[in-house]
Amino acid sequence: MSKISVKLRVWRQPGPNDAGKLVNYELTTDTHASFLEMLDQLNNELVNRGDDAIEFDSDCREGICGMCGLIIDGVAHGPSPTTTCQLHMRTYNDGDTITIEPFRATGFPILKDLVVDRGAFDRIQAAGGYVSVGTGAPADANSVPVGKMLAEEAMDYAACIGCGACVAACPNASASLFTAAKIAQLALMPQGNVERKERALAMTAQMDKEGFGPCSNHGECEAVCPKGIPIKTIAIMKREWLKATLG
Repeated sequence: MSKISVKLRVWRQPGPNDAGKLVNYELTTDTHASFLEMLDQLNNELVNRGDDAIEFDSDCREGICGMCGLIIDGVAHGPSPTTTCQLHMRTYNDGDTITIEPFRATGFPILKDLVVDRGAFDRIQAAGGYVSVGTGAPADANSVPVGKMLAEEAMDYAACIGCGACVAACPNASASLFTAAKIAQLALMPQGNVERKERALAMTAQMDKEGFGPCSNHGECEAVCPKGIPIKTIAIMKREWLKATLG
C-alpha cells in the first residue's frame, strides 16, 4: 500500500453571508483512496484535534447521483472527466499541492465551505412539468414505436446527473447544457410531444430567472461533463425554443 503526502488548500467559509478564504493543510494518505475518502481522513484528523470538519457534498460515491462537486486545481471535478468521487489519489504525486474550492456561480450560492445550493436545477426541471400519458391498463411494449437510434440518443441526454460541473466550468456560469439535456431527452421521444413547446419555453425562462448566464460557446461544459453530454445538445434546446416561440 503506497503512501503520499500532499499539501491541501481548502476553501473555508462559515456561512453564506460570511467571507471565505483558502486554508492550508498537510495530509499523508493512501494512493488507493478516493478523493472524498481523503477528505474524510482529513476531517477525522480535524475533529480529533478539536477543529471544525470541512463541509462537502456526497451521497452514492459511485459516480451516479451527481451530489459530489468540487473545483480541484481550477477544474470542475478535477483532472479526469469523471465525478469527484471517482477521482483517486493515485492521480497525484508525493508533495503535490491541491487547491479545493466549491462550484462558483450566481445560481449556486455557497452555503458553507465546499457546499453550494443547487436547488436552481430542481426548479428548472420542475418548470418543465410532467409528461401527459394515458393511464389505466399497462400498454403493450411496442404500442408507441421508437426507432433504436432515436431512443439511444434520447437516453444519452437522459444520462445527465445534474452535478453542475457544466455551470462551474463555463465562463458565463451557464446552465445551458443541463437544461438542454432535460429538454432534448423528451423532445426526441413521442411521449414528450404534448408539452413540448411549453416545456422548452418554461425551462429556458426558469434558467434565465435563476441567474445563469448564456452559453459561451467555449465548450468547457462538454469537456468536464462526467456523462459526456455533447455541446450539440444546446443547439437542440435553441431549436426547440425557437419553434415554440414561433408557435
